[in-house]
Amino acid sequence: MRETRTGSLDVPGGSIYYEDAGDGPVVTLIHEGLWDSRTWDPQVPALRDAGYRVVRYDVRGYGRSSRPTGEPYSHVRDLIALLDALDIAQAVLVGCSMGGAIAIDVTLEHPDRVVALVPVASGLGGFEALEEEEDWWEARDAPIRAAIESGDLERAEDMRLEIWAPLGTEDPAGRRIREIAFDNLHEITMDESAQEELDPPAARRLGEIDVPTLVVIAEHDPPFMRREGDLLARGILGARKVTIEGADHVVHLRQPEAFNRVLLAFLADEV
Repeated sequence: MRETRTGSLDVPGGSIYYEDAGDGPVVTLIHEGLWDSRTWDPQVPALRDAGYRVVRYDVRGYGRSSRPTGEPYSHVRDLIALLDALDIAQAVLVGCSMGGAIAIDVTLEHPDRVVALVPVASGLGGFEALEEEEDWWEARDAPIRAAIESGDLERAEDMRLEIWAPLGTEDPAGRRIREIAFDNLHEITMDESAQEELDPPAARRLGEIDVPTLVVIAEHDPPFMRREGDLLARGILGARKVTIEGADHVVHLRQPEAFNRVLLAFLADEV
């Protein structure tokens, strides 16, 4: 079995840190906002041992990748550049939250590069919140903004984790979720205004997706996130949907064994 390779790929305006392990069909793992590619630690050995080549990377702005500089950039172009540099023609894309939104956008823009799609507790470009969802968010976001404005970024991050990790941060999984989030504390004030978005956005183009798709929903995700998952499952022809019980937003760290079983079963059927 090929040893894990690590590297840093130069991209316009920055660099992308990546890891590449194993042999076989390629599965690319894309992490959430707030965190970095270490959230996939429980999946890499499981996928590698099941006969897959596993690529994970820190999205621009996170972990060991460079921060946005103000120069226009695209998460879609960054991922395609990484696949090209690693001589990967096609891959399964597995993305959580922000990573799910990136995976969906890549599937829309480069369908020939995607074998299958697994959005997990996924974001969705162009998603429109309901009025009650906006009220729910505003009630929680206002004190976070106040803490940021006062310079108390640690308190702001803990309040964000009350939203995204409501099952707590005292058990081993919760402590790891909090640790990785705090390693990326800079993200709170990071300027992402130069990031380019799809036009029209993914929410208006789901019917174009024509690859095997598994939509994974977290039982304890915020209501609007679960609704995004339902929209994906309805909008993508033939998509399967599964809810992971006992999981909040970082599904694959909170319930790794259940998540791995679901993912490996899907890959066995479709790849």
